[in-house]
Amino acid sequence: MDERIARQRLHNQFVTRPGPGDPADVVRWLGAVQAQEYPFARWALGLRMRSGTIDAAIERAFDEGRILRTHVMRPTWHFVTAEDIRWMLELTGPRVHRAMASYNRKQGLDAPTLRKAMKVLERSLASGHSKTRADVAHELERKGVAARGLRLGLLMLYAELEAVVCSGPREGKQFTYALLSERAPNARRLTRDEALAELTKRYFASHGPATIRDFVWWSGLKVADARRGLEMNRAESESVNGLAYWRLGQQAVRRSIGGLVHLLPIYDEYLIAYRDREAVPHGPANPSAAARSLTFQHALVIGGQLAGTWRTVRNANGVAITVIPLRRLSNTERAGIREQADRYGRFAGSPVALSFNPAVTGRTR
Repeated sequence: MDERIARQRLHNQFVTRPGPGDPADVVRWLGAVQAQEYPFARWALGLRMRSGTIDAAIERAFDEGRILRTHVMRPTWHFVTAEDIRWMLELTGPRVHRAMASYNRKQGLDAPTLRKAMKVLERSLASGHSKTRADVAHELERKGVAARGLRLGLLMLYAELEAVVCSGPREGKQFTYALLSERAPNARRLTRDEALAELTKRYFASHGPATIRDFVWWSGLKVADARRGLEMNRAESESVNGLAYWRLGQQAVRRSIGGLVHLLPIYDEYLIAYRDREAVPHGPANPSAAARSLTFQHALVIGGQLAGTWRTVRNANGVAITVIPLRRLSNTERAGIREQADRYGRFAGSPVALSFNPAVTGRTR
């Protein structure tokens, strides 16, 4: 692992320094935040904010529409801000459309069907009438558009990419859809070059140092787009073990991260936003398939390196957190984990019971 790169990324992502007090500011800085696991995507924002931030503050920003949840850049959910959603969709949506075209054809979603479905959605959601997924499906079916299972998911993904719908306020624990034009009436429009320059700047300022391949993976854009964006931003690169890592105006962070402990959620930007893993590996050397799969679980990160996983279970007494390390932990590291577990408990507003699973401790050090 290259500690300089890990240290700079943790700093730039507000993991090892105090972040903003507003969740929309965190999302804006990062550009977009992967968010298919909604409760833990909120924790991804909370751990980057001031230490007193509580989950309810992020829920409030979501319900108020200051942060929105939609499919953008890749065929998965992301948080974006209301100001950024339109230009980001216009920049990255066409490539996602092309990636999903064969699935649409297999489900019989031809152009006339899609146009009809979009008109139904525009009418049924007008004047602030947000609807749950089940309600949307019922309305489409009532108007003669079959909308069940995968077909419904593809219809709504298409509607999101076309900037017809985005997330509305939640109804209890259920998500709703709302018209993007009403949810984000002041969303910015940019030319393609302006949008490309802006997205490139956001990524390399917040996620850098990173490779072109990292940005292409994260954004869903082409290599030529990445090179153009870096050129417009006058980015600088450094070769590390034969790979070019690009950065934008970042100062070196000298503080050691050797003993720092973090409980990162599944799909956290620190791990999921990079394709090249030489600088910051996601597990032990020569990992097995089981170790590689740790990327898709909640991550215990120590000194910038994946050191295990953790899981939560809610019960009548609060939240039970179980940590499964890949190696033996020092007393200092265990104390750091307890501190982070307590922070998660304060964020969630629940007492925390912490335990360690000794069955996967791995080698001593």
